[in-house]
Amino acid sequence: MAYRRKACWLALVLAALLGSHAAAAEGLVPSRAEGLVKDSPALKNPLIDFDKLVFIRRFTYSSNHYYTEYVNARWTPGGGLCVLDLKTGKVRDLAPQLKDGVFMRFDVSFDAKKVIFDWKCDAQEGYRIYEVNVDGTGLRQLTFPPADEKEIQKSYRARPHYHHGTDDMHPCYLPDGGIAFISTRCQYGILCDSPDDFTTTVIYRMDGDGKNMQKLTNSSVSEACPVVLPDGRIMYTRWEYLDKGAVSVKCLWAMNPDGSNSSEIYANDISLPPTFIYARPIPGAVNKFVTMGTPHCPQNGVGTVIRLDMNRNIRTRDPMTYMTPYVDIKGEGGFAFMDAEGKWRRDGGGRGPLFRDPYPLSDKYFLVAHKPAGPGWTDPKAYGLYLLDETGKVDLIYQDPEMSSWEPFPLRPRPAGPIIQSARDEKLAARNLARCVVADVYHGLADTPRGTIKYIRVFEQVPRPWASRRRWGGDGYDQQHVCITKDTHLGLKVQHGIVPVESDGSAHFLVPANGNVAFQVLDENYMAVQTERTYVNYMPGETRSCVGCHETPESLSSVAPGGNLLALQRPPSMPGPQIGEKAGPRPLHYITDVQPVFDKHCAKCHSGKEPKGKLDLSGELTDLWCKSYVSLIPERRRNPRGDRGLLGPVIGENHPKTGNVHYLPARSLGSHASVLVAMLAKGKVKLADPTAAERAARLAEKHKAIDLKPEELLRITNWVDTNGQYYGSWWGRRNLRYKDHPNFRPVPTFADAIRMTSPIPEDKR
Repeated sequence: MAYRRKACWLALVLAALLGSHAAAAEGLVPSRAEGLVKDSPALKNPLIDFDKLVFIRRFTYSSNHYYTEYVNARWTPGGGLCVLDLKTGKVRDLAPQLKDGVFMRFDVSFDAKKVIFDWKCDAQEGYRIYEVNVDGTGLRQLTFPPADEKEIQKSYRARPHYHHGTDDMHPCYLPDGGIAFISTRCQYGILCDSPDDFTTTVIYRMDGDGKNMQKLTNSSVSEACPVVLPDGRIMYTRWEYLDKGAVSVKCLWAMNPDGSNSSEIYANDISLPPTFIYARPIPGAVNKFVTMGTPHCPQNGVGTVIRLDMNRNIRTRDPMTYMTPYVDIKGEGGFAFMDAEGKWRRDGGGRGPLFRDPYPLSDKYFLVAHKPAGPGWTDPKAYGLYLLDETGKVDLIYQDPEMSSWEPFPLRPRPAGPIIQSARDEKLAARNLARCVVADVYHGLADTPRGTIKYIRVFEQVPRPWASRRRWGGDGYDQQHVCITKDTHLGLKVQHGIVPVESDGSAHFLVPANGNVAFQVLDENYMAVQTERTYVNYMPGETRSCVGCHETPESLSSVAPGGNLLALQRPPSMPGPQIGEKAGPRPLHYITDVQPVFDKHCAKCHSGKEPKGKLDLSGELTDLWCKSYVSLIPERRRNPRGDRGLLGPVIGENHPKTGNVHYLPARSLGSHASVLVAMLAKGKVKLADPTAAERAARLAEKHKAIDLKPEELLRITNWVDTNGQYYGSWWGRRNLRYKDHPNFRPVPTFADAIRMTSPIPEDKR
């Protein structure tokens, strides 16, 4: 270890020395002439009207997920950030001083004078961002480990192969002179990783000199590969699961360079391919993009090339045209390839043709990294640089004999795009709030009569901090390092409260900034009619407007402060309490929210050795939960028991992983689809399913003596509507074996639920 770190230090010193002497660069940088296919048909294409390509030489990654290249790919150093001369075939390393590390991704400045890139000097060090002039001079490091990096690594390392400190990756130049990138500095863990080895990356930005670093997003699971759009926004890949299959939705989003105005581009309801990544805008084509479609695992971002036309319905597969129609991801994991007879064959080893890093020259031609059929997807030197056309035909441009080549990028100036000036309310920003205007909640709510929606419920998905890392066993469940639910969602939800909806369907309210915020629209009984199964990261002081439920770009509203909406005729509402609550913000904690209602009204009959109906609704603790919770939540894992169906439909994010992403009409989830709620609600719920309705009526007659107060009914409906969460925070020991521990299953406060550090000293956890 000491030797490797000394080597890193020497490499950086040498880099600084070489980068400061422009005259020395040409003599010190080695050149290679082999590899270029000089008679390649690609070089005769008129779209290749540039003389040089920037690319990366690197042994092929071997990670077991699309996003874990920096976590668990084998450490195989070597290669470089290179410029290929398409006329002479010579390859020049821009930073030969760094040849003993690993280069991941890069971006070329808009004036084509500089290149920014991420580089890792050692297996046990993080990726950092550097910049170099295109002549090889001026190499400088822009990001550095935080002061407590060694303490972070010591505290959070889960397995020997990954340092588990901070990594800065995927840099991208911005029109305003700043730099966007992804980083693990947020210190969040992937929700579906019980060893807590995999880390989350979110989007950051900094000034061009590396100063004024700012986190722009707050997703619970990883984001990747920011790129600037012609309109000046940042497009990026966002992985999310909020009451959706945990693997399916790695979709494309965009936002302003200050993090405001985040909005979906495509794939928020597409199951396959599971991952859309390395997307770029197609020049001269409005709302058209090229992207990779890849599996979730096991692979390193290789797959099939897809052209997207976002002028088509984004809620369908219509925008997708495969540029490589003989490669697809028809199931998770691995690949599918079309054979000579036109039949699809599954191949987990990836021995068919695979692609990565598409760079569009037009809507018909793309530079790509490509591996022909034969070698497996991890072959260290199988990928070369090719020109791909829209029929799937490829022509080789360059093949390095020693290792794979990646990310072909023309070395030429390009438009920077406009500098976006976002509006910001400084008073709201100081309170870490944003303002939201909903024009009409009934938009997209089929069969929902006007006047029936009374409130909007504001809730948030809270990322899991590294600080919640368990140093004891037994608290995990079904890939959850810290269990939150049994067979429903994997992330933690908290509630901020409700706001009123006016008679015209409009609403005007404040929401927390820097969080993963989503909404539910509620009827007069506080029951969810529709749930937003995605989230928005609001920036401090931002004002946003939307049409209503199930919004698409073609239905965007031009609503702005000063319109004719009733809600805009008053100040914005602050989310407040529901009936029986003291405050709007609160944790969602089953044992204090729901169990007291069952204890009072149900446990007398539904408990003991022979509970009525074989349904135990007692609060007796089990290994991780309590008996009532286990009785009501359907088993989704090994050998599932027959679901009693009392709750109605619930979303199991892990079962199936590639599913549960399609749009669901109003009243498909929650109280309005729940037998349990219908039997207790005294006619307030009319189930659409005849069998469920008949069962609810039969049970209601048997339980007609039960008369819940409105606030008691709300505790049950609120729980059902938010998909059956059990624990209200990331903190406290879960397993029954720790029942005598002072930190066993503490009742959380709202402050505990949203905090990123332990509420008690580490030695007392």
